[in-house]
Amino acid sequence: MTEANILSATDALAQIHAGTLSVEDLVRACLARIADREPYLRAWAWLEPAAVIAQARELDKQPVKGPLHGLPIGVKDMIQTRDMPTQHNSPIYVGHRPGIDAAPIETLRAAGALILGKTETVEFAGGGRKPLTRHPSDPARTPGGTSSGSVAAVADCHIPLALGTQTAGSTIRPSSFCGVWAMKPTWGRVSREGVKVYSLTLDTLTWIARAPSDLDLLCEVFQIQDDTPPGDLTLDGARIAFCRSPVWDQAEDGTRMAFARAAALLQDAGAEVVELDLPPAFARLHAAHNTVMNGEGRAAFLNEYRASYAKLHPDFRAKVENELGITGESLCAAYDLAAACRPQFDAIARDYTAVITPSAPGEAPFGLHTTGDSVFNRMWSLLHVPCVNVPGLTGPNGLPVGVTVTGPRFHDRHVLQVAMRVGAVLARG
Repeated sequence: MTEANILSATDALAQIHAGTLSVEDLVRACLARIADREPYLRAWAWLEPAAVIAQARELDKQPVKGPLHGLPIGVKDMIQTRDMPTQHNSPIYVGHRPGIDAAPIETLRAAGALILGKTETVEFAGGGRKPLTRHPSDPARTPGGTSSGSVAAVADCHIPLALGTQTAGSTIRPSSFCGVWAMKPTWGRVSREGVKVYSLTLDTLTWIARAPSDLDLLCEVFQIQDDTPPGDLTLDGARIAFCRSPVWDQAEDGTRMAFARAAALLQDAGAEVVELDLPPAFARLHAAHNTVMNGEGRAAFLNEYRASYAKLHPDFRAKVENELGITGESLCAAYDLAAACRPQFDAIARDYTAVITPSAPGEAPFGLHTTGDSVFNRMWSLLHVPCVNVPGLTGPNGLPVGVTVTGPRFHDRHVLQVAMRVGAVLARG
């Protein structure tokens, strides 16, 4: 690999600002890696190397435009971009050019970022057609999640940063499988204008990186701040709650091993590790998430159902036709349960420095017919809490297994700071 493409976003930007690395050289290094690996990985839905190099040259002629000046970023192909197609991995939208940037893309461009290309996704980030993207370390396994292209491209050093989305577990899970950092901010903290809607109550814009400092950088760009800055944190004396969650029976050996190892390493680092069992009502959140997601999906895909029925995948026809039989009463009950549990979890989490929970059932499963199970993510997506996948551990086959650091809503920077400390410990272990 060319050296520049393996740099973190933070390090690459430091060199660009210092004048020791040009935007064009960084972009060419990324494109060389893509040219070498894309026939195997298949992470990209749209990429125009000549156009990207032309943009890089223009950025090199300009003074530093913002904190992300010249940084190449990949974008999940259900987020609108003015100069590239947004195709949703759907036959309905082949070659579709909306001609406008989604709000988060406009924010990134204003900060100086260079949008490198569009990454592969599961159809509409919700079901139907799977991408052909492979796991970076094992072609027989899925990279996981609907943000599979973004995660695989970052993990394989095609780009330093990428945007994804999460409705259930579409970012945290594949990041666990592929061994990279990822952050799902508190729901609603980043605008979703111009991002294909699946569930208004759940959809969250996310980001993927190889270094936690890069997640912190995007928090700054998107103006994500806690009411009280986290300050200097140390794990020595920290109270860390390990929450197996109500679906622990679905944990595989890889996650069980990683969870125990993380607890032992944090104890050795001076943290007080406490087992957290959530109140009984939380056991119903998994089913409530399914009700909310599919109930809101009826409205989200109605326009494609009416206008392009023959091209719409049966998965989405089933949602619109309400094959699950979701009633208004059951949807209200799911909303009310989530609304009651959110402040309850916030109060519980405030008693600890952070809460750690599994990111995925285990190592990445075999086959491209699946993206893995989001069972360990759904509750946290419904609770709207910030989540950070922390890599560094492995399962019985030597493949990555992550853990999630979480905490109360709107404590994003605190959660990320704790995750950084946890990641440093796991990396040494």
